[in-house]
Amino acid sequence: MGTESLRIEWLREERIADFASYCRRHRKEADESFLFDDELERFRPNKENPTYILTNISGEVVGTASLILDEYRRSGRAGRFRILHSETRALAAYRALMEAMLRHCDGLDSVYVFVPAANKTQAEMLQALGFSAERHSFVLVRGDLDVPEPCFPEGYYVRRFVPGDEEIWCQVRNEAFRNLKGSEAPVTPRMMAEMAADGASLDGGMLILFHNEKPVGVVRGGPDEYEGSPAMEIGPLAIIPEYQGRGLGRSLLRTALRLARDRSFSQTILSVNAENERALSLYEQEGFRLVKAVVCYEYKLNHTTSTNEEP
Repeated sequence: MGTESLRIEWLREERIADFASYCRRHRKEADESFLFDDELERFRPNKENPTYILTNISGEVVGTASLILDEYRRSGRAGRFRILHSETRALAAYRALMEAMLRHCDGLDSVYVFVPAANKTQAEMLQALGFSAERHSFVLVRGDLDVPEPCFPEGYYVRRFVPGDEEIWCQVRNEAFRNLKGSEAPVTPRMMAEMAADGASLDGGMLILFHNEKPVGVVRGGPDEYEGSPAMEIGPLAIIPEYQGRGLGRSLLRTALRLARDRSFSQTILSVNAENERALSLYEQEGFRLVKAVVCYEYKLNHTTSTNEEP
């Protein structure tokens, strides 16, 4: 099929089901993080989620591009692709999708997309478009329900996040992640309030670690899935720098694992940057196994085509 017969169009309401169906067919080839069924069921294209579809002469969806431009990505000046994919495997198709998306990138420095390391075809296509590998990450899964007892030193305690803790959470998370590639952008109290309210976290799944009255760590458990079965996602798991190296991260991780067990999850899932060797070692020691390697490809922007307009 020649690319001259393809058409780019903004995703409209009547075609959302077709978009979702395309994402389901191809999510294993892409980044699944925002393509699970519950995400797709509530997905709607808008200014925070600009989305285009590529259709053939019969009107069938043969490609799509969807960008996440929420407050967090805007603050970090880096948009994240939910999906950037075409069945045609033609560079011209990918170029057309990118040109459409660039209209929405005013104020950004870059956009990025995660791709399974095993998907060499997609990697070659992205590199031909001008993307370059920025970092590698691992997805790890734990299915063992036997969780060792958390062991915090005297003076430490964990309690649930409650409304009003947003500033505390942000303080800990931002201090812990300020030099972590891909997570350097700070979160805000408003973002945390939305996360606590929109179902991204389990009820009672956001926990704060204190040393006496000082907040020093946080962990979150949220609903997810792996291989079609429910899983509890763990992330973030953060300890402020001055308290790292004391075994607190291990005990906080075990606390999260016990939360998953108590909520009847048979497996937990998390991701970690490949260069974060200390965290990777901890997770493997605590029973997680590596199930997938992914590569983050980054595209630097020059803003020459940005209009931030919906067609």
